[in-house]
Amino acid sequence: MKILFMGTPEFAQISLERLINEKFQICGVVTQPDKPKGRGQKLSPPPVKALALTHGISIFQPETLKDGAFAETLAALSPDIIIVVAYGKILPKYILKFPKFGCVNVHASLLPKLRGAAPIHRAIINGDCESGITTMLMDEGLDTGDMLLKRSVEISETTTVGELHDQLATLGADVLLETLASISDGTVIREPQNGELSTYAAMLDRDTGKIDWTKSAREICNLIRGTNPYPGAFTSYNGEKLKIFTAQLGEPINCGTSGEILAVIDGKIHVAAGDGNAVIIEEIQFHGGKKMPVKDYLNGNEIKVGTVLK
Repeated sequence: MKILFMGTPEFAQISLERLINEKFQICGVVTQPDKPKGRGQKLSPPPVKALALTHGISIFQPETLKDGAFAETLAALSPDIIIVVAYGKILPKYILKFPKFGCVNVHASLLPKLRGAAPIHRAIINGDCESGITTMLMDEGLDTGDMLLKRSVEISETTTVGELHDQLATLGADVLLETLASISDGTVIREPQNGELSTYAAMLDRDTGKIDWTKSAREICNLIRGTNPYPGAFTSYNGEKLKIFTAQLGEPINCGTSGEILAVIDGKIHVAAGDGNAVIIEEIQFHGGKKMPVKDYLNGNEIKVGTVLK
C-alpha cells in the first residue's frame, strides 16, 4: 500500500515516525511551508519535514491546494491512500477522491465530539473527563466523515494540555496502524457520525487564555490546565501581564471580590473566584521573566494581598 502522508506539527511527526519504523511505503510527505521562528525570525521547517528529510522522503510544501496545481504531483505520486494528521489545510475534492482507499484522518477527539482545530485544548478547557483518538474516512465536511476506529483515554483533574497532547500523539500512531491493518485485510467497518451529537473545538486565538475571575474556580483551573504550556493562561497584576501555568482548587472563602489576592501562603497565591471558591496559583511567569514556581519568585519579590487581578 503506497502512502502519501500529510501533516505538520510534532503531533503528526509521531505518526509519520511510526510508519517509517514499520517499513510502510511512503511515496511523499506534504506539509506546511517553513515559517519564521525565534528572535531572528529564521525560517524553520515543520517537525514533519525535519523527520522526512532525515529519511530521504520526498517533501512537498504547497502554499495552497485550492488552485488544483497539486493535482499533477498527486497523479505522479499515485498513492493508494492518503494519511492526514494535523496537516492544517482543508483538502479539496480532487485530493479526497484520488486514492483507492481514500483519505484517512487521525483526529484527536472522540468524534463527533470536538470537531475542529483545537480538540486537545478544548477538551481540558471544557472540563471533559475523557478524550481519545478517532480515525475517519475524510469527506468534504469539517471532520464529518465516517469513523473507522476509536480509542479513549481518561483526563484527570491535573492533566495539562501538554500531557494530553503527548499521550494522544502516541495513541494516534497506535490507532493509525490498527486502522491500516484493518483496511489492508478488509475488516474495517465504517460508522457514520451522528451530527446531532457534534460539538466544535474552535481554533485558539490571542484571548483564549485570558482569565475571567468572575467564573468558577474549577472553570479557571480548567483554563489554566488547558493552556499549559501553550499559549498560557494570563491575567494582569498591577497593569503587568502575568501568565499562570499551574493552579489548583481551593477551599470556599466567601469573602473578597473576584480576582482579589486573599493570601500568600506556603509559596502559593490564593485568589478569589466568582463562585466563592479560591484558585491557588503555584507556577507563574511575569512579562519578560522566566516561568517559575511562585515560591521562587517570592524569594526576591513581593505579591501584595488585596491586589485585584484584572
